[in-house]
Amino acid sequence: MAVGGALAAPQVQAEDFNVTIVAGHPPVFRWVKHASQTFIPAVEAALEGTGHSITWSEQYGGSLAKVGDELEAVEAGLAEVGLVSSLFDPAKLSPQNVTYFTPFVSSDSTLVSGWMDELQATNDDMRAAWEENGLEYLGGGIGIDDYLLMTTFPVESIDDLDGHKIAAPGPAVNWLEGTGAVGVSGNLTLYYNEIKTGVYDGVIVFASAALPGKLHEVAPYITKVGFGAQYAGGLAANKDWYDSLPEVVQDALKAGAKADAEAYQKDLDASVTMFLSMMEEQGATITEVDPAFREEWASGMNNVAQDWAARLDSEGKNGSAVLKSYMDTMRAAGAEPVRDWDRE
Repeated sequence: MAVGGALAAPQVQAEDFNVTIVAGHPPVFRWVKHASQTFIPAVEAALEGTGHSITWSEQYGGSLAKVGDELEAVEAGLAEVGLVSSLFDPAKLSPQNVTYFTPFVSSDSTLVSGWMDELQATNDDMRAAWEENGLEYLGGGIGIDDYLLMTTFPVESIDDLDGHKIAAPGPAVNWLEGTGAVGVSGNLTLYYNEIKTGVYDGVIVFASAALPGKLHEVAPYITKVGFGAQYAGGLAANKDWYDSLPEVVQDALKAGAKADAEAYQKDLDASVTMFLSMMEEQGATITEVDPAFREEWASGMNNVAQDWAARLDSEGKNGSAVLKSYMDTMRAAGAEPVRDWDRE
């Protein structure tokens, strides 16, 4: 019947979407590798049978955006999807940086990144930070293993740091307060050459990136201070573009991000101990500080967490609530912070 035909459900037209994905870091780093090897294949698998497909253009290693510029590239539509480093956008994604203002809390990167991934969806202030910048958070939290101190000189006491230039990423520069070291903002793409040429005397970095970056060749003294695991960002899409997609494509992107997070974290956990051993075998000297050293370092810092939270509060972003929620969750999960940043 003609009437019946007119009332039939409209057919969804199959479509191939051209998608550019961007990362400032090169694929030698694990989170970029998994964007290519896990996220993209998982999205394609989720799209099977839907009639939709994606043709990808992968732009990594600064080819489209440098480290810290991924947010702007995605917001402007130069890329549809990006590995957005909240660590390097502390003004635009300030609530996402809570872990970097609370060092010495937990060395469990699976716990930290998993909870932070969830928080992006459940916390209004976290979600608003993405949306204010024209982004939709997909997932794929970049968990960072326990941060280390790598130097060109041995560190036996905090006094040994006095006067030395130590580079650290974004807010982690604050961790050097009270040590006498001169904190310098830097990132993984700069560390090797800057240490080699004497610009830095050391860096605060993590084992899973230190070995691929060959940092032990120029900073062979590795000190396990116990700064803790961190959350450094995740996969995000241009929100206008994302909102225009069929629901099945939106779902596929988020399924891909979930698969990415699981594979990335499994890979990370398997690598950290092995990478430390490999650096030691290649000539690095590894030492681990005792609890007294760790407590001395933590207690010598200003309460950067509360300063950060107060600043966010003044901007209407509920920083104190974010800080309390994060610390309460970590303690409930079994973490034993060296310093209860939210309770002082």
